[in-house]
Amino acid sequence: MPDNITSQLVSSLCPERPADGHKGTFGMALIIAGSRYMPGAQTLTAMSALRSGVGMVRVFAPDDSLMSTSINCPCALLSAWGDTVSSALRQFDMYLKKATAVGIGPGLDEKDPRSYALLQHAVINAPRLVIDAGALNILARESRVFYPLLRERADKEGFEPAVLTPHVGEFRRLTASEEARDMSLEDSCMHFALQNKCVTVAKTHKTIVSDAEGKCYINTVGCDGLAKGGSGDVLTGLITGFLAQGMKADEAAIAGVYLHGLSGDLASDDIGRRVMIPEDIPGYYDEAFAKTGWV
Repeated sequence: MPDNITSQLVSSLCPERPADGHKGTFGMALIIAGSRYMPGAQTLTAMSALRSGVGMVRVFAPDDSLMSTSINCPCALLSAWGDTVSSALRQFDMYLKKATAVGIGPGLDEKDPRSYALLQHAVINAPRLVIDAGALNILARESRVFYPLLRERADKEGFEPAVLTPHVGEFRRLTASEEARDMSLEDSCMHFALQNKCVTVAKTHKTIVSDAEGKCYINTVGCDGLAKGGSGDVLTGLITGFLAQGMKADEAAIAGVYLHGLSGDLASDDIGRRVMIPEDIPGYYDEAFAKTGWV
């Protein structure tokens, strides 16, 4: 039976924040995202990660998508992929040395060979990893390659299970089997997470979080104001930021889902659920953190 994600549960997960800490103390989130026609996705992800409490955020994206982030998210570090797969991977290895968590997928062009190569490299080499959007579509399309890699990374010393954040449509593509079709969403989410040793966040009106041990949680906050393109990018940034600060994968997912939903409720109360947009959500993290006992 799933447990509800409550304020009391999330309160107990607050990452330590020493008063004498510096930006290096609070980690670096590396965001691999974006494409020429979807530059806003990486920007929303970076904005959210920066508001999570992480020390630094680096956006690693195609060169022709970086202008939007440069203008709208000046606190983020920016780096371009380069034109070839080999140059993108060389740079990724360089940035991964300093990153404490990686988020990959928002706005990603799944047909770009660099996207495939970067995702495969991340699954194998990034100890703390969130996979979303375009990267999930690559994962589903190439499941015979990637699902064994997900299982293998969970057994590596110092690695956390990968966190996958699909909406319902993406989740159905990830679990495109007759067995999964006969299950409820909750049971299918638990089965998938257990089978592939990952943390799965199935985004719906009551988001489901299943950990790599088969434990399942149901979110209790959030509203239809979050049902807009870009909200998932904001969630990915928040979870990646929490991972970068040292939280365990399942705890970062649980806290991220709850605080994202609570921030959506606060935005709805203040602005209205019809007119609120994903860009508004990080502006309510301070109030959501305070209500949850995070300081």
